[in-house]
Amino acid sequence: MAEDTSKEESAPGWYADGLRHVWRPYAQMKTAHPPLPVTHTHGSRIVLADGRELIDGVASWWTACHGYNHPHIRQAVARQLADMPHVMLGGLVHEPAATLARRLAGLLPGDLDHVFFSDSGSVAVEVALKIALQYWINTGAKGRSQFIAFKGGYHGDTTGAMAVSDSEDGMHALFAGLLPRHHLADLPDSDDRLAALDALLAQRAGDIAGIIVEPLVQGAGGMKFNDAIVLKRLRALADKYDMLLIFDEIFTGFGRTGTMFACEAAGVVPDIITLSKALTGGTMGLAATVATKKVFDVFWSDDPAKALMHGPSYMANALACAAANASLDLFESEPRLRQVAALSAALEQGLAPCRQMPGVKNVRVLGAIGVVEMTRIADLNALRARFVDEGVFIRPFGNVIYLTPAFTISPDDLAQLAGAIIKVIRTL
Repeated sequence: MAEDTSKEESAPGWYADGLRHVWRPYAQMKTAHPPLPVTHTHGSRIVLADGRELIDGVASWWTACHGYNHPHIRQAVARQLADMPHVMLGGLVHEPAATLARRLAGLLPGDLDHVFFSDSGSVAVEVALKIALQYWINTGAKGRSQFIAFKGGYHGDTTGAMAVSDSEDGMHALFAGLLPRHHLADLPDSDDRLAALDALLAQRAGDIAGIIVEPLVQGAGGMKFNDAIVLKRLRALADKYDMLLIFDEIFTGFGRTGTMFACEAAGVVPDIITLSKALTGGTMGLAATVATKKVFDVFWSDDPAKALMHGPSYMANALACAAANASLDLFESEPRLRQVAALSAALEQGLAPCRQMPGVKNVRVLGAIGVVEMTRIADLNALRARFVDEGVFIRPFGNVIYLTPAFTISPDDLAQLAGAIIKVIRTL
């Protein structure tokens, strides 16, 4: 199938000249529709080169929680750029990083007090796994190199993160031969599954360094929700068998599920938590892996060999930290969690008609996440193009059509997103 070049012909020169060299994500580039050329953004809108404006229903992969181009974040980054865009964190430190670490420690529950910065969510997970593994090495325990992960889970595209994702039903099956083998279990969302997980841990506790889970929502694995009781059970099992509990809140952190962090909904404090995506308000890449005092203290030593040997070049990038601090300012000064609650109610109402439609398997809402699960989607490329024709940017995957808009989206724009989903599903 030849690539459709009709959009290229009407696009600016940079598009035609450069696109052939860009390797795009998650796309079979021979058959995928050409990407849409974007010139600028504002609010919840993406402006295309031909002048069309699309309402963004996914906040740029769940990052732009305050909408695009928020003046407070933009001004903070501009000020930081004038002073210092970046300096290595090895042997040096700067105010934006120190301030951000202090603020994150203050926001997170319990004694999640020690912040290791990196530049992407996948790397934050890699760091969490390394911390958990070395925790046991530093304490003198041998052989604890395995992790418990869960079916339907996704933790990133780097090797370690793929290894604790669901490679059987997920996108990483091709790489099974490369990946370390861990234990893939069912979430303990029933008594039978709890008993099965308990039995597995009893048998293999000496091999297992930790448990990693996406609290409340398995995002890229299909927008699957799990209850707070699951997190309580995992905390109890981790304590029972003396292993570390890791919460991957790269998607769920910073208000997306209705509380600032998903773990708050269950009153559970993990030993390690990973954060990214909305950390900078959708401005630039930054991530954090945050550990409790119990974990950090095992690395605090006169022995250099007990130090954590990890250090990304752009770790705690000053521009990104300035953006993140400005984003936290907005959570303090603007009613983001109230906006999420209002969004949740509007998504419930707006997507409710889908429940009666043929081909719809399930409709569910949690915080600022609205999901329409189909029995199947035959042609994702065609479905995505249909949404663009309706003036919205919605990116279904698998058998799921979902909305994760900016918390600041207007009621009219949100209604148009829901209306587009209803209209398109009716024609499937």
